[in-house]
Amino acid sequence: MSSLKAIRTRIRSVKSTQQITRAMKMVAAARLRRAQEAVLSARPYSKAMKGVLDSVASRAALARHPLLQQREIKRIEVLAITSDRGLCGGFNGAIERRVRQFALENEGRVEKITLRTIGRKGHDFFRRRGREIRKNYPGLLSNLKFSAAQEIARELADLFLSGEIDAVMLVYNEFVSAVTQEVRVLQLLPIENPELSAPAPGAVLPVEYEYEPDAKAILEDLLPRYLANNVWQALLESLAAENAARMTAMENATKNAADMISKLTLQFNRTRQAMITKELVEIVSGAEALQ
Repeated sequence: MSSLKAIRTRIRSVKSTQQITRAMKMVAAARLRRAQEAVLSARPYSKAMKGVLDSVASRAALARHPLLQQREIKRIEVLAITSDRGLCGGFNGAIERRVRQFALENEGRVEKITLRTIGRKGHDFFRRRGREIRKNYPGLLSNLKFSAAQEIARELADLFLSGEIDAVMLVYNEFVSAVTQEVRVLQLLPIENPELSAPAPGAVLPVEYEYEPDAKAILEDLLPRYLANNVWQALLESLAAENAARMTAMENATKNAADMISKLTLQFNRTRQAMITKELVEIVSGAEALQ
């Protein structure tokens, strides 16, 4: 039977942990509000940019643009977005499992799969397991800027255009709600969309526009922007999903701590009652022995 001192010490320890998890939940909730506003504000822009790209691409020399070039996929670059910190439930584990699953699915079908990581947790996980990491982006999530997304998109586009890689896959957690996050695997390059196809011969476009400069020149400028925006949107989604996962995890931890405190308090009271009963029995037995 545990001593009263040991139980009391453990209760104090659990209460201290509960205070920390409660504070972390409040911090995550505050960050989630800001991150959720950012991601919801960015989604209409991403949708509008996709619509513009569809419209311009249908009027441009689509098949000749290098970022849209479909070729045999032999080398794939995977960009995995995790978090820099833990204590966010299965947020990072879901990404790590999905990347490993993707590698297994394509084993034998492609020559090489290389990896880029955003977030310390993913980098440490894959490095410990011997995965080749071409590049990591430390500290990016702590000070998220669109210029960082542009730089990442530019690096990936350069690798694709040079022929060093044949495809780029983006793996991240998409924010659905405060309690739900979904792992998404998005093909960044080559830019692939059923709507991005040349119109059939004789087809009538719903609206005809005049472009200055021409549609092809606009497409040349629009595609890198579209690629950078996809990376930026994924970063925003991942950040919001991370804070949501951490808030939920800390809320569950706080509730579990409360349950543990309740059980330990009950154990403490029972132990104390047993000790009091034992002492009373010894006193009564001693008094009867003196008689």
